[in-house]
Amino acid sequence: MNRDKLVGLALVVGAAIFAILIIYLLFLAPPPMDILTMKIIIALAVVVLAGIVGWIGYTLATTPPPKPIEEIEKEIEEELKKLEQEQKQEQSK
Repeated sequence: MNRDKLVGLALVVGAAIFAILIIYLLFLAPPPMDILTMKIIIALAVVVLAGIVGWIGYTLATTPPPKPIEEIEKEIEEELKKLEQEQKQEQSK
């Protein structure tokens, strides 16, 4: 069995064990544990969501804006002119 399959199998087994643990803590554990489990899950969900939103904001704030289409068209035209001149020079040889 190759390494990728082993990692995949470990992830599936780990996810199943984690799900069973959470279900146990929510429904079968004594009363203080079920509330604590819910608080932890909600806190982690809020932190993950805030992290994703923060990462999107950071990316938007630090990424330079794209070049205007007109500037890109000018660059393409200049490159085409250079290629045409090179072809003319090669043909004249």
